[in-house]
Amino acid sequence: MSDYTPETEESEDELYEHYAFTADKGQSPLRIDKYLMNFVENATRNKIQAAAKLGNIYVNGIPVKSNYKVKANDEIKVLFAHPPYENLLVGENIPIDIVYEDDDVLVVNKPAGMVVHPGHGNYSGTLINALIYHFDNLPENSSGRPGLVHRIDKDTSGLLVVAKTEEAMANLSFQFAEKTSEREYVAIVWGNMEDDEGTVEGNIGRHPKNRLQNTVFLGEDADKGKPAVTHYKVIERLGYVTLVSCKLETGRTHQIRVHMKHIGHTLFNDERYGGEKILKGTTFTKYKQFVDNCFKVLPRQALHAKTLGFEHPRTKEFMRFNSEIPEDMVQCIEKWRNYVKHQDVDATEE
Repeated sequence: MSDYTPETEESEDELYEHYAFTADKGQSPLRIDKYLMNFVENATRNKIQAAAKLGNIYVNGIPVKSNYKVKANDEIKVLFAHPPYENLLVGENIPIDIVYEDDDVLVVNKPAGMVVHPGHGNYSGTLINALIYHFDNLPENSSGRPGLVHRIDKDTSGLLVVAKTEEAMANLSFQFAEKTSEREYVAIVWGNMEDDEGTVEGNIGRHPKNRLQNTVFLGEDADKGKPAVTHYKVIERLGYVTLVSCKLETGRTHQIRVHMKHIGHTLFNDERYGGEKILKGTTFTKYKQFVDNCFKVLPRQALHAKTLGFEHPRTKEFMRFNSEIPEDMVQCIEKWRNYVKHQDVDATEE
């Protein structure tokens, strides 16, 4: 929906699916332009209405107007005459921080702010745009994305492995699926964690009311989503926040962000999941100013993919890579250390 150019002429070309949703079984009637604004990142109501006017929004196989009211179980598709932009890959001369490279694999340290692959609203400047510029004939994964074995979020920094051959792609993908790879993240979370270490388990899937978030399903809905397991360990207690290590047993979208929120410890400055608000601490104005300064130093969720381990697809040697915690997170941690040192903080009161 974002950044598309409305078609000005009738076209007999086939239409390409850009979005597809099934309305929740508990969905109450809601205008489709309002509904899609909750489900499509970077969409505006004007763009949605323009798409409907062009006959590009279908419900149960039939084009609808923007005032159509979505009902439970409706099958909604947004179609255009051009392929999704993420399918139109163009190489771009963007520098890549390469930690390790041989004929089979590439280990990359991704900076915060770089999107891994093109998608809605981000069609250039991605890691894949950089990879296909610097490397020829990268194998495609099951989603057609060159070289990509796994991914991390745009505003998460850290390590990724890229496959350079079909054999490496198949082997590494199998390792990730079988949970034999090693992935450790470092995060700053809100609150003083009760236990020094623990495990979070809970199926993760799309939030039924906000498609831009994922959530943990419980109770009668426990079988929804996909199984997810995160092991965490406290590295340092910093008053109203905690520095933690999180090891992934599975690799679901936003897994650490969702699991930490689920146990009451939302990632620091994670805007999508509510961590950009002051969730723990005092009501003093000076404290609010201090936290705002931390947000300015670290203008993203406090998450870094620090350690990556896998068996080399050709040599079968187990390889482990570590990356330094980036400067923005280091500065934020230092601020909290200084705050705790000079304040009488009893986070257990929170």
